[in-house]
Amino acid sequence: MVTASQVMLTATERVTLGVPAADAVAQEASARGAKKVFILASSYLNRQTDEIRRIEAALGDRHAATHDGIQPHAPRSDVLKAAEAARAVGADLVVTVGGGSVTDAGKIVLICLKHNITTAPQFDDYRVRVDDVGAMVIPEFAGPDVRAICVPTTLSGGEFNPLSGATDEAIKMKQGYTQREMVPVCVVLDPAITVHTPEWLWLSTGVRSVDHATETLASFLSNDFCDGIADSALRLLAEGLPAVKANPHDLDARLKCQIGAWQSMIPIIGGVPMGASHAIGHVLGGTCDVPHGYTSCVMSPFVQAFNLPVNAERQKRISACLGDPSKSASELLDKLIRGLGMPRSLREVGVSENQLQLVSEYTLDDIWGRTNPRTIKTAADVMEILRTAMG
Repeated sequence: MVTASQVMLTATERVTLGVPAADAVAQEASARGAKKVFILASSYLNRQTDEIRRIEAALGDRHAATHDGIQPHAPRSDVLKAAEAARAVGADLVVTVGGGSVTDAGKIVLICLKHNITTAPQFDDYRVRVDDVGAMVIPEFAGPDVRAICVPTTLSGGEFNPLSGATDEAIKMKQGYTQREMVPVCVVLDPAITVHTPEWLWLSTGVRSVDHATETLASFLSNDFCDGIADSALRLLAEGLPAVKANPHDLDARLKCQIGAWQSMIPIIGGVPMGASHAIGHVLGGTCDVPHGYTSCVMSPFVQAFNLPVNAERQKRISACLGDPSKSASELLDKLIRGLGMPRSLREVGVSENQLQLVSEYTLDDIWGRTNPRTIKTAADVMEILRTAMG
């Protein structure tokens, strides 16, 4: 019997692979007739390299302003400052250049511009909520008039996803925002610009994409199309990440990683919900200040081990992608992550025992807190995973 499902598509129109970022951005801005291009950049790239100057020069008189200063997990106040700067120059195109937090902030800036969001409390009308049974409640609102181009420099993959995250500083909780046209109209995968990305950040966000792929392959809510894409993503990442660690200037390996990260996102944006690793990871980021990629480095193997009693057959494909069908997915993920030199316990990333209860409670309110293969109903269920991950 055929199981009915669907795959949702986004409003991204183009992805360039291996084209220098400055050239790709200038070509896209010209094609769209943009006259006031606003660049939202990582502080490091803007202040310590010439990469942003190259993009500005390629844009010429189309360049209106450049802004940086987005902190990890995109605090609301930082997003508001970026939106104010974009509004002040009458931006008609936003270009983000940086990691996941810069990407997330840039997407939400588009909504701030459209709906004149100028204060932190106004964000509440647009954020995704979770109801009492764990279902996502997505507010409906008009999409942005201004679109974005994204030049990612890490591997978290958010540039392909209409879903974005920002942290409510008042309660230290990262929350989701989504609207189909928040996604960039064009994504620029330029491996050369990523050589500036610190090794720990490149590799850990790569593990984040590994986590996208493994939670897809572990899910009972996936389908053959999404499984196939996730399979390819996991194989590319398992090959590319160690190769970049061995030789940081291997641009072919870097592009392999970027393509793997892109593929890992397709099931998510297509509608496959993630599991406990992502749900817990969102909370560890927004509440405990753990870097985005590190959350997956720590949680992914432990969550697969937790799920093994219910989805052992699905996990066999993860093991095959990682090169040894005779071993468990959690064991092979642990080996891959340790081989990259990444942390493997909550204690290593600064999480203390007295934070676990709040993390477990907040996880139930995450968009993927109730979509794990092994059912999670209470904070005690989450706590079972967290205690194994403390180290």
